[in-house]
Amino acid sequence: MAEEKLQEMSFWDHVDALRSVLIRIVVVLVLLTLGLFALMPSIFDQIILAPCHGDFVLYRLFERMTSSVSWLPQFSTEGFNVDLINIKLASQFFIHMSTSFWLALVLAFPIVLYFLWSFVAPALYPREKRGVKTAFLIGCFMFFLGVAVGYFIVFPVTLRFLADYHVSQLVPNQISLDSYMDTFLMLIFIMGVIFELPLVAWLLGTLGVLHRGFFRTYRRHAVVVLLALAAIITPTGDPFTLMVVFLPIYILYEVSAYLVPKSPVTSL
Repeated sequence: MAEEKLQEMSFWDHVDALRSVLIRIVVVLVLLTLGLFALMPSIFDQIILAPCHGDFVLYRLFERMTSSVSWLPQFSTEGFNVDLINIKLASQFFIHMSTSFWLALVLAFPIVLYFLWSFVAPALYPREKRGVKTAFLIGCFMFFLGVAVGYFIVFPVTLRFLADYHVSQLVPNQISLDSYMDTFLMLIFIMGVIFELPLVAWLLGTLGVLHRGFFRTYRRHAVVVLLALAAIITPTGDPFTLMVVFLPIYILYEVSAYLVPKSPVTSL
């Protein structure tokens, strides 16, 4: 039935359907952006700027962990505070607007995917629809999990290191609001995308492109590459903070290996 309806639809009918979907997406984004714009001062104070203070949840956790293990470098929350400065006249206004939009995009991620799914679904067979629904749920969950890891772990560790790093004690750190927000949004979105790795692996495995032997063969190479990636995200010589970033990414690699077929899929 759905196939017959699709055949009856002309090119311009498809264009109208796509336009309707895009309009709904824009309306949702605009409404969320306006709502977040009104709440942004509180969001900044309580969420976005929370890693700037020593009482952030990750810092207190690190302090408790390192105080109970003598051989780990001792982590202290005392006296840590990052004061941001604004050096451009219009920066605070534009950051207010842009952050409202990007956070709206994050929150609307499942809704945007659902609207796009409603446009594509009529062209799929029932078996394909079930597969896409599974991918949709997994993709949304992993994206938000990655965003959470970026906010609670990767960004605070990076901020803590870079804010305290000095090439010379004669050069004090004065961190601008623009620089802080660029790093904040970049790391959080990067982690959200990285956490889609198991979903991508599953899809490629379903298509017969990947199998478990590939992950076994290149596991040692992957460890080196992932360590380098963790070092880039958190450029610190402290092995403790390096492993905090490396372990979640490596776990994603192993989860991806588990989700693909054990042997290559042969098409009949």
